[in-house]
Amino acid sequence: MKPATRWITILAAASLSACATSTPEAPDTSMSFFITSANPGKGADLGGLAGADAYCAELAESVGVTGKTWKAYLSSSEEDARDRIGSGPWYNANGVMVASSVEDLLSDSNNLTKQTAVNESGEVVNGRGDEPNRHDILTGSAANGRSTGSTCDDWTSSTEGSATVGHHDRTGGGDDPTSWSSAHGSRGCSIDALQGTGGDGLFYCFAQ
Repeated sequence: MKPATRWITILAAASLSACATSTPEAPDTSMSFFITSANPGKGADLGGLAGADAYCAELAESVGVTGKTWKAYLSSSEEDARDRIGSGPWYNANGVMVASSVEDLLSDSNNLTKQTAVNESGEVVNGRGDEPNRHDILTGSAANGRSTGSTCDDWTSSTEGSATVGHHDRTGGGDDPTSWSSAHGSRGCSIDALQGTGGDGLFYCFAQ
């Protein structure tokens, strides 16, 4: 084989080898979204956004999901929920994609339903028609992910104010009963008040 031909053969083999090793990695479909299975214990007083974020991480770690930065989908006077949660995509505990991006999440094309908006263990959360009804999910946010101002003193009070809630099962009463982010306001900020309108002080968690 002539030297020039040999070098062409070597270069071609190297090129094929490089192509073979540059196969795109499979997407990470491990849990990056869930609804909390329980309230931390003080109604809408979650210890502020930092306390809510820490609770998301605690629940994720309790089911073996580590190494991710968790953020509660909650707005405050300083932050909008949509700006806290990263860029997606997000998958539930059962490996089902619920949204590919923030834009998708806040659009009509998202995949948030009672069956997909599960808790950290992959369990369906009670909705309208179940006993007890737990479909009111704390958000403090409008349908566009911006703050409504109804945040129980930025998630530090169980006695003053009201909280905007969404319906994870996309049904019920209120101004926009099919909105997972902004269905109506709660009667108050205590656990009793939150339960009184069909909730249990639960909230959404997303991995950034």
